Amino acid sequence: MTTVLEKIAGQLVSRTSFSAVAIERAEDAIVDTIGCMIAGVIDAAPLSVAAAFCDEITESGSSLVFTGGRASRSIAALINGTAAHCLDFDDNFHPARAHASAVLVPALLSVATSSNEFSGHMLVRAYLAGLEAQASIGFGVIPSHYNRGWHGTSTIGGIGAAAGVAVLLGLDEAQIANAMSLATSMASGLKGQFGTGAKPFHAGIAARNAVEAALLAQSDLGGRLDILERPQGFLDLFGGNEATGWADLSWNEEHIIETRGLVTKLHPCCASTHRAIDAALDLRRKHGFSLDDIERIETKVGRSAFDNLPYVDPSDEMQARFSMQYCLAVALSGGGLSLRDFTPQAATRPGLRVHMSKITMNSYSAEEERGVERLPHQVHISLKDGRRFSTERLHAKGSIAAPLNDGQKLAKFEDCVRWAGLSTVHITHSELKAICSGKSVRAAGDDMLQAFFRSP
Repeated sequence: MTTVLEKIAGQLVSRTSFSAVAIERAEDAIVDTIGCMIAGVIDAAPLSVAAAFCDEITESGSSLVFTGGRASRSIAALINGTAAHCLDFDDNFHPARAHASAVLVPALLSVATSSNEFSGHMLVRAYLAGLEAQASIGFGVIPSHYNRGWHGTSTIGGIGAAAGVAVLLGLDEAQIANAMSLATSMASGLKGQFGTGAKPFHAGIAARNAVEAALLAQSDLGGRLDILERPQGFLDLFGGNEATGWADLSWNEEHIIETRGLVTKLHPCCASTHRAIDAALDLRRKHGFSLDDIERIETKVGRSAFDNLPYVDPSDEMQARFSMQYCLAVALSGGGLSLRDFTPQAATRPGLRVHMSKITMNSYSAEEERGVERLPHQVHISLKDGRRFSTERLHAKGSIAAPLNDGQKLAKFEDCVRWAGLSTVHITHSELKAICSGKSVRAAGDDMLQAFFRSP
């Protein structure tokens, strides 16, 4: 009988062409993630990881390290994956409940920048394969796996990314399945780490695991191909009580990036805050009130979102990214959020605390959520003059239901570049996107990025 991993590998090999929409969205995701990696290079988390492995970073290593120098494919993926996720500005992918691109892009780039043999077309195809693999793994265990406390980015994300790297390396169907099997044994990452440097490190671990699992499969190491569904396998141990398994797994003619898409973040904080932020800003624009006019704000979110946001009174910028009270107060104060709102100084502003105390958060019950994939997040705002406004959002801005426009994408990229202390004089959004269609990722992008990092 064909196993689930074999079915997934067969699907990835059989899908040999992609629509213009799929390619465009993949290219946008790759560039958006590189922008987040650029912004992240000055953050403490990737700098700590780079310092831990500084003896393995040289000028002559195989793969580009965004914090500087070159290293092995594994170490480059580890550092760059941490950089991609450290500011929580990278995209979300609901079918896997994962930060899909923060694992996929660093893993694929660590291989693609190691040799001139990998073209932009190969990079994009491998990205789409890895994304489809993530969705396929997630099909059997989401949302139960995520609600149980597993960080899908470092579990499902790493397994799917292993398939993407295997496709980039040109492995056959059996080797792709084995790469995913090996990555399953590497999968870990606990949501209890949210609000600490360990959370972005999860993305780095998953990217490194994906690279190593694919390389090991290329060298003929293998594992059980029924490891997802068998007793003491992934579903049994990681699935949770409500996981459904893969008996009904199937694929559409359209790629998952077309039917479900990614959520490109507009706000640099945990996605669990985004729908409430967008809803509150909708009310602010419509009714014209200020933060000072508000008596109280009540929010209602999904159970997993509630669990992701434990910091009512954050003490630093990492905790602030996982605080509904902080993110909502800042958004209503200035009309939005930017990277400069997440510094140690900004996160502990005394004047903001009086407004944060007005904000409460509740969640749907397990019964309300049963059998429903997504419920809207609600916001109720009561003003001091007695007026009361309510609204809800099912989709955050940046989803395919409410996509960012080209201006917003460009503004985000330029914000990331400025945050790193660099200049768009040396690299532009369009130049970076051209990497995805170049004859060699290393020739087109690696040299450009190295020059960029050396610029004042």
